[in-house]
Amino acid sequence: MERRQQFQHTGVPYFLLLPQILIITIFFFYPAAQAIYLSFMLEDPWGLSSTFIGIENYQMLFSSAEYLKSIGFTLVFSLLVALLSLGLALLLAVKANNIRRGQSGYKLTLTWVYAIAPAIAGIMAGFLFNPHFGTLTAMFAVLGWDFSYQTDPFDATVALIIVSVWKQVSVNFVYFLAGLQSISHSVQEAAALDCPSDRRRFWTITFPLLAPTGFFLLIINLTYAFFETFGIIDTLTSGGPGGSTTTLVYKVFQDGFIGADLGGSSAQSVVLLILVSALTYFQFRVIERKVHY
Repeated sequence: MERRQQFQHTGVPYFLLLPQILIITIFFFYPAAQAIYLSFMLEDPWGLSSTFIGIENYQMLFSSAEYLKSIGFTLVFSLLVALLSLGLALLLAVKANNIRRGQSGYKLTLTWVYAIAPAIAGIMAGFLFNPHFGTLTAMFAVLGWDFSYQTDPFDATVALIIVSVWKQVSVNFVYFLAGLQSISHSVQEAAALDCPSDRRRFWTITFPLLAPTGFFLLIINLTYAFFETFGIIDTLTSGGPGGSTTTLVYKVFQDGFIGADLGGSSAQSVVLLILVSALTYFQFRVIERKVHY
């Protein structure tokens, strides 16, 4: 018969955990429970009365072409922002790691962007992409591209992706550079002796050693693209033109705060929670198995 060792302890650990448990309960579990409850209700715009309507809010969501379009846009937009920002940051980190002189100035130049709030980044992009005096719009015009993010859905998507990637590259750069500098010199010297090709040495030695960092950043970047790009979208396109750049988070805001549809926006919040949970589960169950720590 198996016997387990039992350790005696006081209630001090539970007492120390209590503040954190209270914060999580108040700011996460209670709002989540309220969102689930409201998703089955029809609320008046002032929240004074409600009527139970079952799954009608969910049926309206998935029969709405506008909502299905925002799901597709969110998935494509998030994937492109995550992959482009990771790829660009890795390239810059590799270049910075090879610089022997002036590395501090190079790192400072790339990381200061992190201090800019997403809403401010969106406002700055509004000037750069302005169809009348925008610097980037003028550059596109030289290349023969009549860029207009205010009227063309494709141009608006491109503008959002450029700004979102630019905002996130600095964070990824710091992590990738730290990961590169943590690789042992003895490993790098041995790899240089066995494999003289820089490109092959990077993909067979360096990149696998960076896999844990890359996996962590993939989760961070997808979360950023889903939620933290709200400020950029709100200040740059406001979900337009014609709702073509409306992400799921921004649609929750539009329907809940502007449209005063509390039940519908709560149902959208629940769907978003399930989608993000499923995506995170997929990452840990499938992608993490290919990562060697």
